[in-house]
Amino acid sequence: MTLTNTQSLILIATIVAGTLITRFLPFIFFPENKKTPRFIIYLGKVLPYASIGLLVVYCLKNISFMQSPFGIPEIIAVLCVIAVHLWKSNTLLSIGSGTIVYIILIQVVF
Repeated sequence: MTLTNTQSLILIATIVAGTLITRFLPFIFFPENKKTPRFIIYLGKVLPYASIGLLVVYCLKNISFMQSPFGIPEIIAVLCVIAVHLWKSNTLLSIGSGTIVYIILIQVVF
């Protein structure tokens, strides 16, 4: 599908508007001089853990314990993430190291 110049411009303008709206709305709804609602503070505390849990379930949903490699690379990578996070308490380092270990395991070992 090829877009005309007008369609491309409308598409880009829509994407820009959507991005700007999502960036500015929090500052409009929750100005600095007003107290942040308790529900928003609650969501700020709870949603990061829920998001990580959702990602873990999504990443591990297709493991087959009945076929080779029996989920071994995934289990090793998860243990690596846990170990690095307990050691350094750095989320980015934990996820990055687990990803690297998993990729090496599935490309080289299994």
